[in-house]
Amino acid sequence: MTGWILVIFCAIMTGFSKAGIMGAGAVVAPILASIMPARESTGFLLPMLIIGDLTATIYWRRHAKWSKLAGLIPWTLIGVILGWLWLGKISDRHLMAVIGAIVLILVVLHQWQQRRPDFTEHIPHSRWFASIMGILAGATSMLANAAGPILVIYLLAMKLEKSSFIGTAAIFFLILNVSKMPFSANLDLVTKSSLLSNLAAAPFIIIGAILGIVAVQRIPQRFFDRIMQCATAAMAVYLCVKAMF
Repeated sequence: MTGWILVIFCAIMTGFSKAGIMGAGAVVAPILASIMPARESTGFLLPMLIIGDLTATIYWRRHAKWSKLAGLIPWTLIGVILGWLWLGKISDRHLMAVIGAIVLILVVLHQWQQRRPDFTEHIPHSRWFASIMGILAGATSMLANAAGPILVIYLLAMKLEKSSFIGTAAIFFLILNVSKMPFSANLDLVTKSSLLSNLAAAPFIIIGAILGIVAVQRIPQRFFDRIMQCATAAMAVYLCVKAMF
């Protein structure tokens, strides 16, 4: 019973983060990993993410900036393939440390960009920036469903207002997570029984998405940006600390 209560909570937070405050979803993966094996939790979470992505896309799609995704998605798909090849060859502990360190570096670089725009204003619009961020997002997503902080940094660097931020992120993650399904199924991370459980959780994901939409519409732009930055930094620190113990 306790396990299902936690699954329902994770479903609500998944919807809330997908359609509202992205950082709120940081608690979902650790909770699921605490009530089921790590590999199984990764496969269990993926369909939940897709349901949340689809719900968010339906509502926010008109605000999406496709131009910001054109140079990112091809590299992300390459990252997914690399992550699939690496899965099982790197321990959870090392993986968490690597992802946490990468995200912390990206947070620092983003802060530097904000403070020294005269030196860094060209970086977010360069091809190499999109390629690096795309590969990192795809690989970390395939390995641990941890692409969120990386995409947050990418979209913050693009200086999108919150509606465009959420709409662009929703479409990106819908494409990314759907592309991961065949690889996850191949590794037996997604099964018929897990899909049935995901279907039972779907109404709670939609409820969470509605709550997220209402919440984000009441938050000022500057505060929204600050929440994204703080949540991303907190997630990176959490991953690094967990890898140490």
